[in-house]
Amino acid sequence: MSDASTTVVSDAHFLEAPRWHEGRIWFSDFYGHRVSSAREDGSDLRVEAEVPGQPSGLGWLPDGRLLVVSMTERRVLRREHDGTLVTHADLSSYAKGFANDMCVDGHGRAYVGNFGFDLMGGAPIEPTSLHRVDPDGTVTEVADDLWFPNGSALTADGVLLVAETFGNRISAFDLTADGQLTNHRVWAEFAPLPTDRSLATTLLTLTVAPDGVCLDAEGALWIADATGGRLLRVTEGGTITDEIRPGTPVYACGLGGADGRTLYACAAPDFHAEARKAATEGRLIAIRVAVPGA
Repeated sequence: MSDASTTVVSDAHFLEAPRWHEGRIWFSDFYGHRVSSAREDGSDLRVEAEVPGQPSGLGWLPDGRLLVVSMTERRVLRREHDGTLVTHADLSSYAKGFANDMCVDGHGRAYVGNFGFDLMGGAPIEPTSLHRVDPDGTVTEVADDLWFPNGSALTADGVLLVAETFGNRISAFDLTADGQLTNHRVWAEFAPLPTDRSLATTLLTLTVAPDGVCLDAEGALWIADATGGRLLRVTEGGTITDEIRPGTPVYACGLGGADGRTLYACAAPDFHAEARKAATEGRLIAIRVAVPGA
């Protein structure tokens, strides 16, 4: 493993939610308003869905239908077998800010985070909740007091890990058979919870700003550090076993490829909405690692 990366997809606005699914790498482009997929090397790029409301988190129902978060609409959309997009769940009366990333379990239940405040407007940081969307579209709050719940991952033994971007930490919950989240605890803490709610101040003081995440086969979590320009492999308790600095800010990551040992990362110069809307400098990069995806 090295810091050397290969550009797989270029000329994007701002990519998020890389997912390896059915032999292809899938991802969202916020300001390109589309979900796309490609072969392992970036070839055969195709548009999977057009999402005017700004796509983010991706997942799949057990029957293979795609779920995608429509951020600004605060909805989860579902792509039917004929390719049409319909509303799967409406979170507009639940989410305090834009809906964001999500994780879908084997029963088709989606766990969806939200900003909790006006990030792009520079509003003070506020804690928010995590919501479960059942396969029938029912929305239930399942956790609260989370500081920008972002990427999430479900371990083989039924633990949901949630990255708190402005919390300097990864939280863990036990997932019950009926979809409840219990035993909220800190899985990895990189520094104390920031006390200043000013966005500008907090961004300067974060030790690790965990954004998108993915699990490997040994139970370690790869984290895209949104303010540190690095990818971190972390084990429970917060030990950093590996650090990759690809020479660019990175905001999400996912393991995939034929052998599961390609770490895909979403790269862009920054996360500022107006700058990313105006340019196509976003890229999907790939780095070879030792341990395959979970």
